[in-house]
Amino acid sequence: MAVAAAGLMIPAQARASGGSATAMTDSELPFDESEFERIFVKWLSTDDPRAAVRSAARAALLSGSAAISAFLSLDGGYDRAIANTETTYRRQVDFANRMIATHPIQYYPRVNATARRALTGTYDELDKFVRTGYAAALAKDRQDIDDDQAQAAAIRQLDRDFVTRLSTEDPGAQVRAWAGRAVAPGTADADVVEFLRYGWVSAAGLDTEMFRARLADSNRAWLVQSEILFAEAQAAAQAAREAAADAQAQMREAATRAWATAGAQTGLARVAWADAEQVALQQAQTWLLVSQAAGSAASTNWDAIAAAAPTTRQQWLDQQKNAAEHAATWITRYETALLAETATHTPAA
Repeated sequence: MAVAAAGLMIPAQARASGGSATAMTDSELPFDESEFERIFVKWLSTDDPRAAVRSAARAALLSGSAAISAFLSLDGGYDRAIANTETTYRRQVDFANRMIATHPIQYYPRVNATARRALTGTYDELDKFVRTGYAAALAKDRQDIDDDQAQAAAIRQLDRDFVTRLSTEDPGAQVRAWAGRAVAPGTADADVVEFLRYGWVSAAGLDTEMFRARLADSNRAWLVQSEILFAEAQAAAQAAREAAADAQAQMREAATRAWATAGAQTGLARVAWADAEQVALQQAQTWLLVSQAAGSAASTNWDAIAAAAPTTRQQWLDQQKNAAEHAATWITRYETALLAETATHTPAA
């Protein structure tokens, strides 16, 4: 039997209890290290919430395994993309704040409200405001379009009750927080309208964005450290094989400890990706219920969330699949280190 993870195989003979030290301590690992990196960078290229990271990851994928390794290395393309993201973000925040300051709400309600939503929304929502959202909001203000009162009149108690439940029961921290503010003591129907028409979609986007960014940043750090520890363990095993007879026992112990350290280091990643799979599953199930509720709602205030719910659910299903794939790669790394530790500790007869 072989252990498979996203196309990576640990040979069955290496898993046999009688496997020799040589079988598990060769300079070649029983999986392709570059494939681990490729799987991760492929996910970054499509799902990282930061446009600069997605772009840099795509470029690395097109350039091959050496470019992928360089992208993930310390002070490599990943770090530069994060720095570029922060620079762009600060510039866009400055723009949105300036539009709020120069477009008073009593004269430019659309610009002012849209800028405030952008500041509390996702990276993409802020970018959209800077690129096209400001101009569109300004055009609406100049046309003096205002239907907030009509939308507030369409609010029903059932709508408010649903938002209240979201504030305590939704699996997303941002959705809970935004819903809570919409129905807090002293709020009006207009606040519920704001949440249903705009806030819910933005809050859900933030939950997805934070989920992806946290895993991306953590996994990159775990992978870099794991590769260092695996290389050190391989070097220690090689040194043990080449040591003089009277030093081999001591060198084997050092190699065994190195493999144990490499295996233990995978623990955080294995738990985090397993947890992420369950979080994504719960979110997908929640958004199925949201889609059903929005589809049967009588109020037009639900139109935005009705349109967004199927896509949001699919995004979480995709994240569940990705989390399972990454969890499997880290199990492969752990089992490889565990088998190597055992084989190194017990030399061939």
